Amino acid sequence: MNKNISLNPNRIVSFLKKSSEEFTKEDIIRFIKENDIRMVNFMYPAEDGRLKTLNFVINSEEYLETILTCGERVDGSSLFSFIEAGSSDLYVLPRFRTAFVDPFAEIPTVTMLCSFFNKDGQPLASSPEYTLRKACEAFKQTTGMEFYAMGELEYYVIAEDDCMYPAKDQKGYHESAPFSKFGDFRTQCMYCIASTGASIKYGHNEVGNFTENSMIYEQNEIEFLPVPAEQAADQLMLAKWIIRNLGHSYGYEVTFAPKITEGKAGSGMHIHMKIVKDGKNMMLHNGVLSEDARKAIAGMMVLAPSITAFGNKVPTSYFRLVPHQEAPTNVCWGDRNRSVLVRVPLGWTAAKDMCAVANPLEKANDSAHPEKQTVEMRSPDASADIYQLLASLCVAVRTGFELDNALEIAERCYVDVDIHKEENQAKAEALEHLPSNCSDSADCLAAQRAYYEKYGVFSPEMIDGVVARLKAYDDKELAKKAKEDSSLVSEIVKTYFHCG
Repeated sequence: MNKNISLNPNRIVSFLKKSSEEFTKEDIIRFIKENDIRMVNFMYPAEDGRLKTLNFVINSEEYLETILTCGERVDGSSLFSFIEAGSSDLYVLPRFRTAFVDPFAEIPTVTMLCSFFNKDGQPLASSPEYTLRKACEAFKQTTGMEFYAMGELEYYVIAEDDCMYPAKDQKGYHESAPFSKFGDFRTQCMYCIASTGASIKYGHNEVGNFTENSMIYEQNEIEFLPVPAEQAADQLMLAKWIIRNLGHSYGYEVTFAPKITEGKAGSGMHIHMKIVKDGKNMMLHNGVLSEDARKAIAGMMVLAPSITAFGNKVPTSYFRLVPHQEAPTNVCWGDRNRSVLVRVPLGWTAAKDMCAVANPLEKANDSAHPEKQTVEMRSPDASADIYQLLASLCVAVRTGFELDNALEIAERCYVDVDIHKEENQAKAEALEHLPSNCSDSADCLAAQRAYYEKYGVFSPEMIDGVVARLKAYDDKELAKKAKEDSSLVSEIVKTYFHCG
């Protein structure tokens, strides 16, 4: 058996003994028939970034075949603001590779994510999922490579404080029980997420923790492994859905909001990326960052101001993107540097067998692991439409390969100091700044929209819709008003507490 299948926690993968990418309609029907599955759910993200659900009771094999083949109609105008009510019907069709057994359903249920199609049977041009697919296809046609991504999903768990073993305020990083209160909840989340087919790297406590009004707020993180970007988006969507549902069953409140109070760590959704050709990671050459990687970074430097329009979609996003914290504010990149926008993390390039040093019984094998090297975009948070965000990053990376002066841009934007320190203020001021509110992000997207619309990746309707939604917040003076009125911060936080 394929070693990548033998330990897979997805019940359908285990039963069929094949990877999810190989699932066919016949496979889904066989699993349903032989495992006493009684219902099918279709799920799909709408403009608000949340998954919507359509339930089907299986009443015959003929009906099951029909819904898997033909999908079903939905009201597009209730899902997307840019679709007119007068011609709003859309089709939703399941993507078989996303099938999993619903971990929350009392009645045995198989759930699948869906794609949108218009009245002519064509993929909906403004669908976020299809936009990401177009971005990945354009990237491959332009570069001959594939775009891989993974997310770091941060969130707070909130529950009554038991007052035992209090953790130190804002010192929760990798804390263990009993000082960590929600480790068991996190591992349950991880297992449920993995059962949908997601590739998880690890989970841990994050920095943020505090108590307020007899409630404990503890920040956690679940990080994924790099996979093709379309799969990465599906995995993050399902992960948020699972963490919220499981939290609800435990009586916990969970929030992915970028900022929930002043002076405490905010939650981001950092995105790691790598570019792959014929199965080989192209981020390194002879153990150092490759020209391809630096071109990719240059593209992100150029489009960074407008990427926030997809990755930071609520006013509280910009309460997180402030100076002198770990969240970035300047357009720059660096090695292992957490003050920059794009970070090049450690990549196991030293060609030293640390395993043999830690475990003397192991035979030494000094070899590098270039397949692990990624670059990390640190500005996004979970208010993002995940499909739009990954599509925008894919466009940015592709743009880097299309720029004649990409390597020059990369060199100019490189920093090797903490730019938030006072002695580096001049360096920080010389760099371009990220937008400081939704309205400015909308202006940046409007100015750079041609990059996104090239090759028909982002539809004009989608760009118009994102710009209009960001402008509607009218938040140019919000930070100033919040400084003058502390009660306004609580009101704003409450409004966007369950964003995305």
